[in-house]
Amino acid sequence: MKKTPQWIAAAVLCGASLAAHAQVSQVRVWAAACANCHGTEGRAEPGMASLAGKTDIAQQMLDFKSGRKPATLMHQIAKGYSDEQIQQIAAYFAALKK
Repeated sequence: MKKTPQWIAAAVLCGASLAAHAQVSQVRVWAAACANCHGTEGRAEPGMASLAGKTDIAQQMLDFKSGRKPATLMHQIAKGYSDEQIQQIAAYFAALKK
């Protein structure tokens, strides 16, 4: 069995790490768009829904997107994201402390 040089293995791991970091950064950018209404890091002011620590965001967003859940603005915003992006944004907020 031929061994892979260590520098190749390190380069692959480094590349994977950079890709994962870039993905996390992109999700943070998407989530930042929610701050105007839902507060910084999903912690809203009284009268608006907080998102931090919520586990049902993905389903709510998909319901807005499909029109199953009525809204004045969220149905338009939700349509701007793919289902995968919605899942990633929801996971980001679910991981934040309330």
